[in-house]
Amino acid sequence: MLALPGLLGLRREIGGLRSVLAIPTDVSDQDLTQFVKIRIGTGGHGHTYPGATVPFGMVQLSPDTYNVGWDWCSGYHYSDSSIMGFSHTHLSGTGVGDMLDVLLMPGTGPVKLVPGAREKPEEGYRSRFDHADEIAEPGYYSLILRDYDVRAELSATERAGIHKYTFPRSTDSHFVLDLTHAYGDSSDAIVWSQLRVLNNDTILGGRSMAGWAPGRQIYFAMKFSKSFREFQIVSGEVPLQSGIHEAKSKRIKCLIRYHTSAGEVIHVKTGISGVSAEGALKNLETEIPAWDFAKVRQAARQSWQRELSRIRIESSDQKKKEIFYTGLYHMMLAPTLFDDVDGRYRGMDGEVHHLPPQLHNYSTFSLWDTYRATHPLYTLVQSHRVPDFVNCLIRMAEESPAGAPVWPLQGRETGCMTGYHSAAVIAEACVKKFPSLDLAKAYPLMRKRAMMDDYRGLGYYRKLGYIPADKEEESVSKTLEYVYDDWAVAHLADAVGATEDRKLLLERSKNYRNVFDAKSRFIRSRLENGEWAEPFDPSGMGHSKQWHDYTESNSWETTFGIQHDPKGYIELFGGREAFLQKLDELFNQRSKLPEDAPPDIAGLVGQYAHGNEPCHHIAYLYAYAGAPYKTQERVRYLLEAMYDNQPDGLAGNEDCGQMSAWYIISALGFYPVDPVSGNYVFGAPLFDRAVVELGNGKNLVVETKRQSPKDKYVQSITFDGKTYSKAWFRHADVANGATIVFQLGNHPNKQFGAEESSAPSSLSSL
Repeated sequence: MLALPGLLGLRREIGGLRSVLAIPTDVSDQDLTQFVKIRIGTGGHGHTYPGATVPFGMVQLSPDTYNVGWDWCSGYHYSDSSIMGFSHTHLSGTGVGDMLDVLLMPGTGPVKLVPGAREKPEEGYRSRFDHADEIAEPGYYSLILRDYDVRAELSATERAGIHKYTFPRSTDSHFVLDLTHAYGDSSDAIVWSQLRVLNNDTILGGRSMAGWAPGRQIYFAMKFSKSFREFQIVSGEVPLQSGIHEAKSKRIKCLIRYHTSAGEVIHVKTGISGVSAEGALKNLETEIPAWDFAKVRQAARQSWQRELSRIRIESSDQKKKEIFYTGLYHMMLAPTLFDDVDGRYRGMDGEVHHLPPQLHNYSTFSLWDTYRATHPLYTLVQSHRVPDFVNCLIRMAEESPAGAPVWPLQGRETGCMTGYHSAAVIAEACVKKFPSLDLAKAYPLMRKRAMMDDYRGLGYYRKLGYIPADKEEESVSKTLEYVYDDWAVAHLADAVGATEDRKLLLERSKNYRNVFDAKSRFIRSRLENGEWAEPFDPSGMGHSKQWHDYTESNSWETTFGIQHDPKGYIELFGGREAFLQKLDELFNQRSKLPEDAPPDIAGLVGQYAHGNEPCHHIAYLYAYAGAPYKTQERVRYLLEAMYDNQPDGLAGNEDCGQMSAWYIISALGFYPVDPVSGNYVFGAPLFDRAVVELGNGKNLVVETKRQSPKDKYVQSITFDGKTYSKAWFRHADVANGATIVFQLGNHPNKQFGAEESSAPSSLSSL
């Protein structure tokens, strides 16, 4: 470790440079990047990362503080005080870890080949850091590596990252390029890795992983602005002889040495590809041709400003602005681009394919989470990307041996979570009449999953109308997931004229009735012989520890999991009053869970769990039962209680944008309870005014009239100047622009939306 005066001197220098290199703090309200507080979600269980990326970019260049454990799924946690290095791929807010590809760590002094323990960072190439030295802004990240007196700065383009390292005077400056670094501590995580040194300033390589996305391949090309004084490849723990430029094994590192003068800057550029190292080099040379860090950083900032500007809000509450725009930032970190500048991409079949110009391939679809609010928000504020997203999912279904996408990551299927909600995303875009969708190709692929595949209990589902809890794990949740996917595929059948299939699937989407116990008024598990599984505890995970009947939830939550047919479901309860009573009970229960409950069940209000996605539509169900004022009350509470502008400001995993998407769309005053229907249910807006840029010069304007910011109850609504009495509206009503004006008060208007004719549409309304 260098003497303290050297470190403090560099810190004083950094302070002086902030006004030149960092975004000014006195920017006008028009600069929306100022409201993005990237640290939100990096603490608690948010699982987000703080590093540099661009909207939907393939490269996420970010610091890794640790690579083992649930709270390090993104490679970073705010509680840590040392850093292992900077890798180029990260997951945002997931509940499972992977990625952390191509770690680079600068240093001075003796070279160390291992990262070392968090408790004793000096044992390895780790470095201590201080959060006071971190700068995290859209498209830019910086900090000081205190053990080496090195300042690190990072920025990115879509397929490449750029590093800027400011070194002290040292005859032992160096970099460690560690291809063994990955999420998890398994010695079998790497299938193969390879590295080749070119021209004394360029390194090409790649690896295949056996992690969450088994068989995933990633390649890189890395260029240094200063020629190596010397380099050495390490295979396993053994340095290879000097002069060897190439190696292939499961454990490869490369050591690069320099002499540096005080304040000397060394830049590093890295291209990423799923196709080849040569593709990564082409990506790099195309997107970052020069050694101009400031230009890349400025372009990244401009891209974020452009995308954030698609929603402009007016509010005097700085904290709420920060939560809102950080949420909007987070929901544009995925899906991630996964093609090269020449249109090539690695498909779900492991083969290399080529796209026509102007089309793109994507990865990182957390569909079980994001079909609920994130993709519906994309249909409003990223409408130009929706056809690419949807056609990508269709190609995946065609290419993948696993069929319909569930949770695809970099050309592989993780199979994570239940259902196959690519069907819901495709159907929603179909219903909302997005152009250029290959529905003729999509329908047979989705029909195969719905009608033919014996996939995770689907055979039982088709035979019995439910999945038996003594034959399949998470049986109740899977039953409800397939019910909703039937609803989705029925809409695709309708679009292609498959009338008989549509009828069958619509009828089958009522199978939720087969797991509803009218006596207890809970949705619960049944055995193959038709009997209810015992013992039953509505707060428990299931009738046996082996089978867990629910996916990251329990019977309380799952009982309100019907999204497409609340009207028909309310009838099972015996009417609106009984349903409302049960819904109130959900929120008023003790917030106690059994010991075997997964950590994802978080953000509890009674037995409602805002920290996990199955609950996200539930507060809006009051509107279906004639009590929209209760939706308004619950939603305002959740907006204020479940989100903060601190590192632990998310109630649960961000899950590739879904936790934030709930906040954003709810703050606008509505929510897609049933995304496939193309409808939105009213809540109440949080801000004074919001302008949503829909594309093609069209805007959705949401205005709020109230006496106090605390007013949360809808007194009346006008839609394009006309009085509006329904508790919902269609996407088609706003797709070409609209103005919705809410009059809010501090007391509920129990007449608004109370009539049966005002309730949101359901399957049973058809």
